[in-house]
This record gives sequence, structure tokens and C-alpha cells, in this order.
Amino acid sequence: MRSNTVVAAALGACVLLAAQPVFPQAPSRTRVIMLGTGTPAAAPDRFGTAVVVLVDSTPYLFDIGVGVVRRWTAAVRNQGLALAPSSLRTAFVTHLHSDHTLGYPDLILSSWTLEQGPHRPLEVYGPKGLGAMTDHLLAAYAEDIAVRIGGEGERANDTPPVVHVHEIATGVVYRDSLVTVTAFPAHHGTWAQAFGYRVQTPDRVIVLSGDAGPPSEIPDQCRGCDILLHEGGFRLAADASPYYRRFHTTTEDLARIAAAARPKLLVLYHQPPAGPVPDRGYAALRALYAGPFVVARDLDLFR
Repeated sequence: MRSNTVVAAALGACVLLAAQPVFPQAPSRTRVIMLGTGTPAAAPDRFGTAVVVLVDSTPYLFDIGVGVVRRWTAAVRNQGLALAPSSLRTAFVTHLHSDHTLGYPDLILSSWTLEQGPHRPLEVYGPKGLGAMTDHLLAAYAEDIAVRIGGEGERANDTPPVVHVHEIATGVVYRDSLVTVTAFPAHHGTWAQAFGYRVQTPDRVIVLSGDAGPPSEIPDQCRGCDILLHEGGFRLAADASPYYRRFHTTTEDLARIAAAARPKLLVLYHQPPAGPVPDRGYAALRALYAGPFVVARDLDLFR
């Protein structure tokens, strides 16, 4: 065990501070895994928006972009997790834009066909309209489900997939022994209902912006949080269309939001392919914002 002795000088006098032992930090129980970090652009290295907050061995999924089950399977393999591809059972949706929900039928059906043992329902939380979307997806795949229940050789399960939908308002929307999830309003252009989420775990506070433009609730929700996952930031106001300025967050706005929120780490997601416009935005953010930030890539892990 090491110990440090600190000597401080004040007004010409030396003050000897007591030796303080330095203990190794306990490993975090919370991990944040970026399954998909992309925009609607069809970038092969950035899948649809999806993030897992993993507490101990329990995953909580935020947004359900395209490729979500395969990305989760890749993360499980890369991190050596003792979890099945079908282990995503609790999900939270920020809003119903297609790039945040294209993986929803994949989550419902792939996890059902891959599940070992009795079927466990999915618990999915999100804005009004999520129930209708779920009903229509199950109806669209009714023939597939019927064949997989009663068919020979490809029998998936004895019962059809079950999804419990919880259409939410702002406030605490979920609590168990590991996490408390609070939904807050995100201003995303003309969407009547869009959310960000604050996730309190035993040892971390994680805040996810969802898709959001100003005005922002993030500073009040983060308040020095451990990790702030925020969209946008790659487009300067001078490069932004009126649509972008209304629906998303410019570099300048993100710098102001992050400075007020004071996260220990700012993680940018919902990012486009590399190019001159995002490069200008990232360079400007480094100049405008003094805190640490990283542009996330698919399958990145943060603690």
C-alpha cells in the first residue's frame, strides 16, 4: 500500500498535511455499451441508435436502432459477458423516429426465437404511440409467429412473443433494485413527445439526451453526472440548416449545455460518418468546451 505526504505552503508557512493512504478504486458495477451511434445515414460502421446501461449482469436498453440484437451479441462476445443474445428484456425509447425504432421488430422476434427456456415478456417504456406501433408489428409478423409456434423443425417457442408496453410521462418511469430511470422532456422539433433519460445506478449517474434541440433540460438532469451521452455537436450553427437548429444540437449549443451540466465525461453519439463538416464541429467543440469529451463509436464501452 502506498501513502502520500502532501506539503502545502500558505503565507510563507509550511503546513504538513497528514499522510493519506491511496486505496485502489473498486471496479464500477456500471458499464455503458454503445451498440449503435449513427444517424439515419447508412454508414456501415455506425448502426442505429442503441445504448445499453449494464449494471452487474443486468442490461437496460435505451433506443432500439437497426441491428440492435446483432450489435448486442457482438458486445457480449467482445466483453466476455456471460449473457445470451436474448437477455435484453427491458428497453426505453426516447421517441418514435424510425432510426431509433427500426430494430424493434428485431428485438421482439430475434430475442424470442433465440430465447432458451420459458418465454419472458419484453418490458418496453416510451412515448404515446408505442403501443400502436407494437400492435402493428406483431400483426405484421403474425404469419411468421404462427409458423414458428406450430411448425415442424423451426419451432421457436410454445407461446407467441409478449411485449408489455408502458406509455410514459415525465418523472420516474422505472425502478428496481439496481436502477431508477427518470424521463424528462426533450425538445425535438415538431415531435409532440420525446424524452431524455436519467439513470441512477448504485455507483453512477448516466444521462442520455435522446434527440434534442434547445431549450435543454440536460443541465438540471446531469448536475455533474458521471457520463452524459448527448446527440449532435458535430455541426456548427453556420453549417446547420433551419431544420437541424430546431431538431438537433449545434456545436455552440452543446458547448453551453455541457459547461452548465458539468459531466465527468461527455460522450457524443448519434453521429454522422466522418467528413469536413463534423471535423469542423469537433475542432470547435474542443475550443469552446473545457471538459473531457469523446466521439463514441459502435461497441465502445465506458465506465
